[in-house]
Amino acid sequence: MRYLIKERIFSFADRFTINDENGSPRYEVVGKIMSIGNKLDLYDIQGNHMLYIEQKVFRFLPEYSIYKGGSLVGKVYKEFTLFKPRFTIDSKFGNFTIDGNVFAHDFSIMKNGRPIAWISKKWVSFSDTYSVDIADGEDQAFVLALVIVLDQVHHDNRNNQ
Repeated sequence: MRYLIKERIFSFADRFTINDENGSPRYEVVGKIMSIGNKLDLYDIQGNHMLYIEQKVFRFLPEYSIYKGGSLVGKVYKEFTLFKPRFTIDSKFGNFTIDGNVFAHDFSIMKNGRPIAWISKKWVSFSDTYSVDIADGEDQAFVLALVIVLDQVHHDNRNNQ
């Protein structure tokens, strides 16, 4: 399934819709205003709460936790690298890694050693715009949460790093 994520530039808090490749809304992301660190909720289009993403503050390298139904389902750690960004994810859904190119615009997500998602950020755009291809059979909301974390770490100028 292909998704398009387009964040609004002039918004007081993170709030944006994730559309499918046909332009139909599938998910909504809502950030908490006036919080220390990034705190975001992911809802499906019917308004059902899917996941909660929380940045762990006061860390040398960025770290995020992902919760589903109040239970921790994943921790995202940015690894120390010189040129290409890399993340490891401890998750109830498997062993994940995320590798990016030197410009932090193209990423691949691996699960248990096999590719399951590909992310590409547009180079010229008035807002952060991503194309995300996720393999069938994968937890779509969880993978989209990983993409949201990538954006918070690499491209959101309001993050606390």
